[in-house]
Amino acid sequence: MHDLREQGNSTLTKPLRLAEHEVHLWRARLDVQADTVDRLSSYLASDEKQRASRFRFANDANRFIVARGILRELAGAYLRRPPAALCFVNGPFGKPALQPDPVAPDLRFNLAHSDEFAVYAFTLAREVGIDVERVRPEAILHGMEKHHFSAREQHELLRLSDELRPEGFFLCWTRKEAYVKARGEGLYVPLSSFDVSLTPGRAAVLNSEDQERWTMRSFSPAEDFVGALVIEGHGSHVEFRDWPAA
Repeated sequence: MHDLREQGNSTLTKPLRLAEHEVHLWRARLDVQADTVDRLSSYLASDEKQRASRFRFANDANRFIVARGILRELAGAYLRRPPAALCFVNGPFGKPALQPDPVAPDLRFNLAHSDEFAVYAFTLAREVGIDVERVRPEAILHGMEKHHFSAREQHELLRLSDELRPEGFFLCWTRKEAYVKARGEGLYVPLSSFDVSLTPGRAAVLNSEDQERWTMRSFSPAEDFVGALVIEGHGSHVEFRDWPAA
């Protein structure tokens, strides 16, 4: 599992360049200064601002604004376009994408956030899915694995020590989420219909009907957080980067 806690390129250089065999994985902190929130908010479309206004708490609204603003800033840097000029659409099952443009690179992305961290993955002409979660030991007390994990995953989880079980739970959860997000079918793919490995310290393994199509790997964006990345194809070079707060 790749550890991002002390790694990454902290300089956002414009324009950004992405080769066909590369995947850029960005880590960003969402709790930023008010002037940064204002700058990123200026990029958002009216529907994004409306979504932000529906949050009950200001901190949640600001994190949504920052997450979307960073997405626009990064995508704009790859496409050499102003962040506010980008148009996003949703796929048949809700996966966000850039509006198709025959003269622009086929830039594809996925994002996820948990608490104060957001992660973004960018590729060219290949599907990608990403997820991140804070490891919360109390989560496994609710028996969620019985409803969302396959029988094989439940058995592997029970074999872990009490100390390792929370991390194993969220390794499984993020890997499964990243896979269904990469496929772009969301909850239409039953989480119990495929298996992933979950033992901490071991390589991420996907067992599914289309497993040869994908590469799966895990990473740690910060202490007590785990993330997963699923990329279409094989042999990709993943480059880890930090989005600067200013």
